[in-house]
Amino acid sequence: MCVIPRIDMVNTGLNITRLRRANNLSVKEVQEVLGFNTPQALYKWERGLTLPTLDNLIILAELFNVSLVEILVITKDDG
Repeated sequence: MCVIPRIDMVNTGLNITRLRRANNLSVKEVQEVLGFNTPQALYKWERGLTLPTLDNLIILAELFNVSLVEILVITKDDG
């Protein structure tokens, strides 16, 4: 049986929140770095409703001084 990795959206969202706070950044500050007009996308990421695009993940990794793998929470399911 094949083990399929998947991104755990809820725990990835919690991880984004943790990393943002650990870097003493507000949602507004991250919003400005990403060039967003509103913070809604960030709130959706942090709640695990959606995931950042790859280009936004790269920006977050740079901003938080971590690798992409340290942002994403990967689980494995039997498939």
